[in-house]
Amino acid sequence: MFARINSTGCYGMEGFCVEVECDLSNGLPRFDVVGLPDAAVSESRDRVRSAIKNGGFDFPVSRITVNLAPADRRKEGPIYDLPILVALLIASGQLRGELDDCAFFGELSLDGDVRRVNGALPMVIQAREAGRRHIFVPDGNAAESAVVEGIAVYPVANIRQMIAHLRGSAKIVPAVPSEASVSYENMLLDFGEVKGQQEARHALEVAAAGNHNVLMIGSPGSGKSMLARRLPSILPDMTPEESLDTTKLYSIAGALPANISLIRARPFRSPHHTVSAAGLTGGGSIPRPGELSLAHNGVLFLDELPEFNRVALEVLRQPMEDGVVTISRAAGTVSYPCTVMLVCAMNPCQCGYFGHPTRRCTCAQGAASRYLSRVSGPLLDRLDIHIEVPPVDYQHLSSAEKSESSAQIRARVNAARKRQEQRFADEPIHANGQMSASATRKYCWLNDSCQSMLERAFATLGLSARAYDKILRVARTIADLEDSRQIELPHLAEAIQFRSLDRKFWGE
Repeated sequence: MFARINSTGCYGMEGFCVEVECDLSNGLPRFDVVGLPDAAVSESRDRVRSAIKNGGFDFPVSRITVNLAPADRRKEGPIYDLPILVALLIASGQLRGELDDCAFFGELSLDGDVRRVNGALPMVIQAREAGRRHIFVPDGNAAESAVVEGIAVYPVANIRQMIAHLRGSAKIVPAVPSEASVSYENMLLDFGEVKGQQEARHALEVAAAGNHNVLMIGSPGSGKSMLARRLPSILPDMTPEESLDTTKLYSIAGALPANISLIRARPFRSPHHTVSAAGLTGGGSIPRPGELSLAHNGVLFLDELPEFNRVALEVLRQPMEDGVVTISRAAGTVSYPCTVMLVCAMNPCQCGYFGHPTRRCTCAQGAASRYLSRVSGPLLDRLDIHIEVPPVDYQHLSSAEKSESSAQIRARVNAARKRQEQRFADEPIHANGQMSASATRKYCWLNDSCQSMLERAFATLGLSARAYDKILRVARTIADLEDSRQIELPHLAEAIQFRSLDRKFWGE
């Protein structure tokens, strides 16, 4: 007897079709799985055998051959347990029915329960594109899978429930998208709690409005981490496309919270400074997303920047420019999107008080320069906005006056982003920080007085060509926040000031 069942696989950001073929023939009892399976797929034999017996079905005593086609593509993970079981039951005559428009995937426990797997969302999207209209997925993957329109997604808790549905005795109700979502408004992280730091608050507002990278430098306790952790509360609302892309990445990484269909809040990732280069960019024999990709469409916060491994920091340079990280392994090449706002925080020296207005630096002579030199010039050049975060004085800390809330700041950020969306309606970008060199020349036009100011700054500060473009983009964002069609002198002067901090510390 022979049976063929449709399934899917996942490699990188994309799914691919897999046909699970099962053949029962005469001969000594044996169970073989072929089609370039990895160890987890090969172990499906034992899980399927136990699940069939414990589920109340008969395991066929014959020569069993299961083929995962196409046979030249590597199959990994336990996702083929469920389709192998269905194919085996059909081939042995214990289950009948036309399943050509159905697809199955899921991991089995030994007692027949179906466990969630990674990468369900891209696999369901691929199944829909291949013409499948009925998708059977683990109950734990139902919420994310249900966002795919035009198909019926059936959550399967155990094989007895699924077989009853296929036999028509007890139908499974198709899953619907969950309305539950992560909301930063409920996390009690609000800019209204920040005392003082008006310059730093405004700089982060500019960064949020234009998706610009930020470096904050200041003494311990000045509020750098506090400001960074409140940044998601003023970021603009995610578009449906951004939400779907981010959810796919979390689905592939197995990091999607339970019962969440879509990630509607922009992610905030804050890896520890001991993270490796592979931990940031992604890795493994079949590369998985790293912290950089998990922060896609959100914020990647690197606290204590000089403490990070130098190699780990340098691998950020190209992805920051390209908005995509490409990982090559023997098994193939995978690309993951990583359009992130990189926010870094650091002390000016090891003791933290170099340049402090009242406290003396206790580092040895030259130690501050060595500490700062851990951050390379090329990486520093890729950070659009440099902010000095000074210590907060007693008057601001003891003041009962309420600061401006995140909701008020976010309203201005959303308005600025809306102007950028209208400007870039015919461009493959959404924010000023994503502009290419040609787009910068097109949309960041300067009058004669602004040209003269920028020329003087370029010569005085020794700016690079990249810094020149970043100043123009930041100036364009400042103008958008003030609803100005033209970049004026105050906008340009403020953008230049955001690029002068590295000369103060790194120049001494």
